Amino acid sequence: MGGTSKNRPAGPAKSVNWESLHRRLEAARTGVLRERTPDEEKGILGRRARALAQQPHQERSQAGIAVIEFLLGYETYAIELSWIAETCPLKDLTPIPGTPPFVLGIINVRGRIMSVLDIRVLFDLPPKGLTDLNKVIILHGGGMEFGILADDIIGTRSIPLDQIQSSLPTLTGIREEYLRGVTRERTAILDGGRLLADRNLKINDEG
Repeated sequence: MGGTSKNRPAGPAKSVNWESLHRRLEAARTGVLRERTPDEEKGILGRRARALAQQPHQERSQAGIAVIEFLLGYETYAIELSWIAETCPLKDLTPIPGTPPFVLGIINVRGRIMSVLDIRVLFDLPPKGLTDLNKVIILHGGGMEFGILADDIIGTRSIPLDQIQSSLPTLTGIREEYLRGVTRERTAILDGGRLLADRNLKINDEG
């Protein structure tokens, strides 16, 4: 048969000069780096420096305190969790005769006799009476330990530090003395350390 076969074998493949290829790639990479002027390099470094400088501020703005929120009367209060040993239902309360009006009585918490303070009396809040919803928040620290009565516990949450203001005009007197700050939602954050350090709240040698 005449004509040229379409299946003619291809000619020998050309060899690849890998060394030359690597040199060209390196030259291209170096060329890209060299395209940056000193001003451009300074701008890149400046942007990185500003980003690093802003990082601590961002971390601070996101910082907060973990608290437990609870009701006293018809107001919302909170205490930082670091001052709280535990919470428990108000059960088997025993009144103590001759104690100040803010002392509700004592309870037995797994063999520990714990005084319970009704700080509604200290804060001059309207009483709501005792119900099954009442809880005891046990504070501890600095060698002191006692419980405070809560009308109800709302729960725990984290409050950003930048959302806490110093006080409100309506929070005066002894409430202001024990106050750490107030949130935008008007939750009063009590200072657990001040409560525990106040020897006037200690009952004899208990706590």
